[in-house]
Amino acid sequence: MERNGTNTLLEEGQIARILFRKRHIEEELSSPEAAQNQKRYRELVRDHAMLSKLEANAGGYFRLVADIAGHRKLIDDPAGDPELSALAADEIRALEGELPEAERRLLMALLPPDPVAERNALMEIRAGTGGDEAALFAGDLFRMYSRYAENRKWGVTITDMNEGEKGGYKEVVFTVTGEGAYAALRFEGGGHRVQRVPETEAQGRIHTSAATVAVFPEADEDDDIEIDPGDLQIDTYRAGGAGGQHVNKTDSAVRVTHRPSGIVVACQEERSQPRNKEKCMAMLKTRLLENRLREQQAKIGSARKLMVGSGDRSERIRTYNFPQNRLTDHRINLTLYSLDRAMEGDIATLLDTLASTDADERVALELGKSAQ
Repeated sequence: MERNGTNTLLEEGQIARILFRKRHIEEELSSPEAAQNQKRYRELVRDHAMLSKLEANAGGYFRLVADIAGHRKLIDDPAGDPELSALAADEIRALEGELPEAERRLLMALLPPDPVAERNALMEIRAGTGGDEAALFAGDLFRMYSRYAENRKWGVTITDMNEGEKGGYKEVVFTVTGEGAYAALRFEGGGHRVQRVPETEAQGRIHTSAATVAVFPEADEDDDIEIDPGDLQIDTYRAGGAGGQHVNKTDSAVRVTHRPSGIVVACQEERSQPRNKEKCMAMLKTRLLENRLREQQAKIGSARKLMVGSGDRSERIRTYNFPQNRLTDHRINLTLYSLDRAMEGDIATLLDTLASTDADERVALELGKSAQ
């Protein structure tokens, strides 16, 4: 997208077509029936706030564009005053300095609000190919996300885990609690590949192993997810742990299987079986919400293949090359030679770049829809 003067892909007509919805939303909000459906009312308020923000940012952006165009006409006038032309040129330079930020604000305002972006995140990491080394790598990934969350002052709670024989995890399920946790971590879903000399390798040869990550937005009461108790199979078992005195002596761990979807969730965090069951039900609702979001995304899949948030474990999204201290994200062709820092939780730059790329794709989709 060009940002010099009035050359821009943004057009007032496109923005006006999007803003046309604002009047209809205001009419619906003012109707006596609006407050009777609280969920719909919250959606309307959210959409109205988004369109109001868009309207304000569009006004500021197009005023800049118009002012620049006006000054250019003054400069291009052959009968114009040279002193006025010089002043106009100074004004253009100042206005063009403001234009990129005004354009960025407008582009971001074009994006519809994501109702799940600010929620907590439920994450699952599973060791893939590579045996003990894959489990160790899964443990390294968990540590990376934990350190990142710690830097953000977020909480991390393990709800279920299956430790590897030589360390790490065959599987670990955990919740990241903090405002915007899902928005930041949603980009991590997929296959993660590691290339390094394993601790279990005596010959010093580089091995390739893998782990898979899935990220889900935590469900809440607004999601209206109903679960028929008759669709559930609930099993209890003795919780595992580090061994010795840390192993539970009672069957407090709970596993819940949702027969229609085949989803299985488990929790052994609490010593109380009812509390573990309660957390299992919360996780099940989260997984069912993800299925619903997937179906919604599939409807627009022909218009835009979502880069992130699909939870597709079969897609390799990233490679961690330890001998070269190199981290490569294959979705955006980004390579960073700071793998050592990334494994300590310094992944903010990576996640911000993924978020920016995703936002660019969403903006392009919105502009394309408005031009139809």
